Amino acid sequence: MIKIEDINFDELLDGDFGVITETVKDMEDNENQKLFPILPVRNMVMFPDIITQITAGRKKSIKLLKDAHQNGDVIGVLCQKEYRKQVPEEKDLYRIGVLGKIVKIINLPDGNITAIVKGLTRFELKEVKEKEPYLLAEIKRLQDSKPRDLKLFEAIVGNIKSLALRMIELDRQQVSGGANFAIRNMDNDTELLNFVCSNTFFPIPEKQKLLEIKSLLSRAKKCFEMLNIDVQKLELRNKIHEKTGRELDKNQKEYFLNQQIKAIQEELGGGFENDIEELRKKARNIKWSKEVEAYFEKELRRLERHNPNSPDYNVQRNYLDFFTDLPWELYSVGSFNLLKAEKVLNRDHFGLKDVKERILEHIAVLKLKNNMKSPILCLVGPPGVGKTSLGKSIADALGRKYVRLSLGGLHDESEIRGHRKTYIGAMAGRILQSIKKVGTSNPVIVLDEIDKISQSMHGDPSSALLEVLDPEQNSAFYDNFLEMGYDLSKVMFIATANTLNTIQTPLLDRMEVVRLSGYTLEEKVEIAKRHLLKKQIAENGLEPSQLKMGAKEIKHIIEAHTRESGVRNLEKNIAKICRWAALQITMNKEYSPSVSISKIDEILGVPIKKNFAELMDVPGVVTGLAWTSVGGDILFIESILSFGKGNLSLTGNLGNIMKESARISLEYIKAKHEDLGIDKDLLEKNNIHIHVPEGATPKDGPSAGITMFTSMVSSYTNKKVKPYVAMTGEITLRGKVLPVGGIKEKLLAAVRADIKEVILCEDNRKDVMDIEGEYLKNLKIHYIKSMKEVLPLAIENWNS
Repeated sequence: MIKIEDINFDELLDGDFGVITETVKDMEDNENQKLFPILPVRNMVMFPDIITQITAGRKKSIKLLKDAHQNGDVIGVLCQKEYRKQVPEEKDLYRIGVLGKIVKIINLPDGNITAIVKGLTRFELKEVKEKEPYLLAEIKRLQDSKPRDLKLFEAIVGNIKSLALRMIELDRQQVSGGANFAIRNMDNDTELLNFVCSNTFFPIPEKQKLLEIKSLLSRAKKCFEMLNIDVQKLELRNKIHEKTGRELDKNQKEYFLNQQIKAIQEELGGGFENDIEELRKKARNIKWSKEVEAYFEKELRRLERHNPNSPDYNVQRNYLDFFTDLPWELYSVGSFNLLKAEKVLNRDHFGLKDVKERILEHIAVLKLKNNMKSPILCLVGPPGVGKTSLGKSIADALGRKYVRLSLGGLHDESEIRGHRKTYIGAMAGRILQSIKKVGTSNPVIVLDEIDKISQSMHGDPSSALLEVLDPEQNSAFYDNFLEMGYDLSKVMFIATANTLNTIQTPLLDRMEVVRLSGYTLEEKVEIAKRHLLKKQIAENGLEPSQLKMGAKEIKHIIEAHTRESGVRNLEKNIAKICRWAALQITMNKEYSPSVSISKIDEILGVPIKKNFAELMDVPGVVTGLAWTSVGGDILFIESILSFGKGNLSLTGNLGNIMKESARISLEYIKAKHEDLGIDKDLLEKNNIHIHVPEGATPKDGPSAGITMFTSMVSSYTNKKVKPYVAMTGEITLRGKVLPVGGIKEKLLAAVRADIKEVILCEDNRKDVMDIEGEYLKNLKIHYIKSMKEVLPLAIENWNS
């Protein structure tokens, strides 16, 4: 903004303004002067052609001005870099300033002096020759570069003049009355430019940059740009000031109306005071610690200080409502009746012996130590095996409230920890919201699909769960909305997951993993008879007498129409049969309530039936056992020979580890071809190709090692693999067979596929011992230690 020093020349120079003006016009630079007194100035930058008032208070500066005025010397005016520097040295000054001629010296009553100085030309400080009694230096005069495009220069200066007048109009309080007159009566464009540059409220470093610009056209462009920004700021400031004035009148009116509303509310028994009393009444019925009570009183006093009409009042009121709704130190009375708990678990779930045993152990521990502190269980297994419903049964068995939190696809950390209450629409995290909903501080909370949490720009929810699921830390769980610790140590958290691969290691370390394998055929039949059939008959509006299926029919559905570890697809097929029965009843068609196997195939479609004998009717085809995230499964590995140079080809979307198993098998066969009865020429003159069907599905892992080895040997020897034999195991170049994981899931998959014999590593015997014998009663298991032992067990007529 324009800052015209309010110099009243008529008063300051004893009415001799006209004489001074004439004297200034005749002033010229002293070309013969060798050394120039250097005057440091603060908070101002002098420009050529401009008359400036300089007030000096430092002794050196006063002496410099008096001596120069007496001797008629030209002085150099340089701006200080640091305003607070009292005795500036050469390094503290900018290098470029303006030469000036002193017009008049005026002694002030306080001992300071004011000098009226006419700017002459720019200069550059070369070398300081003397420092006492003031700086004397050699300088280099600088000439401004005249604009080549005179019309452009005149146009820009004209715009500067308009902006300066506009600024004076907008800011009359800070600009003296003579500024308007001075700008309107300046005819010289260069003088007008320097006058505006000198007298604006630009920052000192920006003014110094303007002075250092050699080109007058460039200086004008920069000045116009900076001046335009200042004018826009002034216009915005005035607009806001005007709007604020109008709103103040409106607010005064609203204040009186609100006072009237407040008086009416008091007469009716409502309003602000009623809110405070209601919160105090709720607080008296809550059992909490002294620390929590003190914090509540502090927040309540804060609410009292808020204006009821302000947005902050509603934020604080909602916060205190949530605070008082939480069940502080309010717990469900647990039932530690082990017989009742066992009965509930057996009623709701068939099988799952290990899981039920672990839950009963936990209840027994709680009963003995009389402590509500609970561990964190993580139920891991394929879909449809009852992980989520098991959490509900645990809550019933313990006599606690049940909460289910679905974490699938969760990517925002604030869903766990909550938002700061100052945010618009802030709320607590799901954990505290669920506890508030059930009204007890020790519910059973099922964290469903914990393996499907994702990360995003909003944080990592799985990292936020580290505190929630740590029994040593969650006694003071910090929610951002609550802003203080809440005890979660009495909550029993049960996490469910399909796989552990995607769960963070620190998070997994805080949980006790309980694995749920797939169900056997007999278990599925019992589950369908006890639960699924009754449930679907009721959900589809049927009576028990209107649809009947025996164990034989249910077994046919399982074997011919579903291939899964759980029972979800089985339930869907039963539901489809129930809907068929409902359609027959509503259309008054005759049907038999006892559904036959042929009718089941008619309703559900063509049965899924694989004849393994036919699939393995050629050499090179072997059945392997695989573990997937949805349970165990079987896979076929095929190999075939073709003319070539002994190369190996692999297809079927295989991972690197699986490819390495194939290379190990081939190198072992080449090394031991004589022991295996394989001709060397057959290896050198034929390529071998290995393929694993279902190429769209990615496959990896070392457990197919002996399967690939057997397939290659079968192809090279042209001998078939025995039907109904499956195998799994990792191999080494030494010919050893190593153990693999997922044995229970793989063996159950073999049973579902009607496999008769399975070949495993000897070290996997302990895994088989953990499986109930009745599940494997129709399965013969061979244990081996070396790759050579596989061949007699797997390949027909191997020794012949």
